[in-house]
Amino acid sequence: MARTPTTPAESPADKRKQREAAQEDVLMREVDEAVRQDELSNFMEKYGKPLIAAIVISLAAFAGYLYWDAQQEAAMEKESETLISAMDQLEVNNLDTASTTLEPLASEGSDGGKAAAKMLQGGIAMQQGKSAEAAEAFAAVAADSDAPQTLRDLATVREVAATFDSRSPEDVIARLSAIAVPENAYFGSAGEMVAIAYLEQGKRAEAGALLAQIAQADDVPDSLRSRARQLAGVLGVDAIEDVDEVLEELDADGETVAPTAE
Repeated sequence: MARTPTTPAESPADKRKQREAAQEDVLMREVDEAVRQDELSNFMEKYGKPLIAAIVISLAAFAGYLYWDAQQEAAMEKESETLISAMDQLEVNNLDTASTTLEPLASEGSDGGKAAAKMLQGGIAMQQGKSAEAAEAFAAVAADSDAPQTLRDLATVREVAATFDSRSPEDVIARLSAIAVPENAYFGSAGEMVAIAYLEQGKRAEAGALLAQIAQADDVPDSLRSRARQLAGVLGVDAIEDVDEVLEELDADGETVAPTAE
């Protein structure tokens, strides 16, 4: 009958070697831990204070940003509420109340809020027949370097329009010449006033050419294009590029259109 193999018993020498190996392993771990602690201690001694200061400053800055962002959002909501309240007053024709509602925003609001409030106040003054007051509000926006350029251009156009009759042709041209170009969003309105100023100077050719440009601009309102085309025609400038399109516009306006030959 076969015997079951057995593991030879460990000798005392082997056990002693195992104990020594285990003790050496524990010792090495303690040495490693001591080295790491020493390195950490040296690091903290050398960089600890600057590092802690940087962390504190970063946390303070982040907290400050969160506070600022909350304040900005609250301010924007308040400005929006003011604008909506003023618009509600305008809808029921309470012009004085609307203008009074806008006053705090126009004087102490953010850059965008202040510009929007002043533009509304200028429009209200125009409705009330106060051209000088309206021009003053529009001029403030036109001169505001913090306002968007598009809004400043609109304010300039409205300022000149509010006081057009009291301005010299030279002044109108100087104020609007940079805006009376096809690339500008307010080319039509600015260009028409510049063309009229040219006529007052006796410059019929310049006026006709500018009116023809307005008549042919696709992004100008149809009513303004039609008026520019008629004025250009009076000055002897053909501003019609598409006859069929013009006939359709006249037909849409309810005017009688003669049938064209087939």
